[in-house]
Amino acid sequence: MPYAIETTHLTKTYGKRRGIEDINLRIEPGEIFGFLGPNGAGKSTTLRTLTGFMKPTGGSCTILGINPHQQPVEAMAKIGNLPTEFTFGDRMTGRQLIGLFARLRGIQDVSYADVLANQIEADLDLPMRRLSRGNKQKIGIVQAMFHRPPVVILDEPTGGLDPLVQDVFLHLLDAGRKNGQTILFSSHVLSEIERVADRVGIIRDGRLVAVENPHDLTERAIRHVQIRFRNDPPADLVTSLQTMASISNLSINGNSVRLTLNDDASAFLHAIADAPIASIDIERPTLEEIFLTFYGAGTREVEP
Repeated sequence: MPYAIETTHLTKTYGKRRGIEDINLRIEPGEIFGFLGPNGAGKSTTLRTLTGFMKPTGGSCTILGINPHQQPVEAMAKIGNLPTEFTFGDRMTGRQLIGLFARLRGIQDVSYADVLANQIEADLDLPMRRLSRGNKQKIGIVQAMFHRPPVVILDEPTGGLDPLVQDVFLHLLDAGRKNGQTILFSSHVLSEIERVADRVGIIRDGRLVAVENPHDLTERAIRHVQIRFRNDPPADLVTSLQTMASISNLSINGNSVRLTLNDDASAFLHAIADAPIASIDIERPTLEEIFLTFYGAGTREVEP
């Protein structure tokens, strides 16, 4: 069985401007793969090249063994796609849009569009011009998934969605995986990828710098810790924390101590176990901090 999505040295440049370079990636059927990176890293360029909307400068890609640039009709029959900026005919309603895509794909039964619309509270009967950005995004999600394609490619799909709809949408992705769909979606929000993705590809400056289990990525990431003591911080505890290799950036402000926890928390938790602590706050790092911590030194070769 071919990979659901495969790229081999996929490269796209815009004259002298960087796009993506030497992307090697293999995604299994039935896998949810998150594509993570800051804005401008090359996520959209990769997805547009995969879906056949951009011609690669070098290398190749396939969808279920089909090259989307050599066999675009056959490839698009296998794909549901949501581009990063979804717009289509201000006077057209969502239902008309779904009907158009159904006719183009030769699909007679569009009843699943109503099921999806009800789940994410999308109004299919209002003209697109009357919809907010978030509600247009809901229509985009419906048009990408209403025909139950084997491969779904979504570029920043949660943009503009409120938190409750984001939650429902992530449940839809999980349900799609259980039904055998392969889902590739890009994001710059680590938490949503961590929640549903089997693996995450991290792209920086147009290159794939790592393919990770998202839980492994967050488990080994730094944490920002603030401890507030009932009185002044115990001097012996502060001294002990300052000597730990896993702790950096320790600072004291009144009865509060701030620090960065870089590694295994066991020694830190043991040290503070009996301390007179009033409260403790632990913050996750930002996506940018994770990049700087693990991938800031430059790119490296990645096995697909």
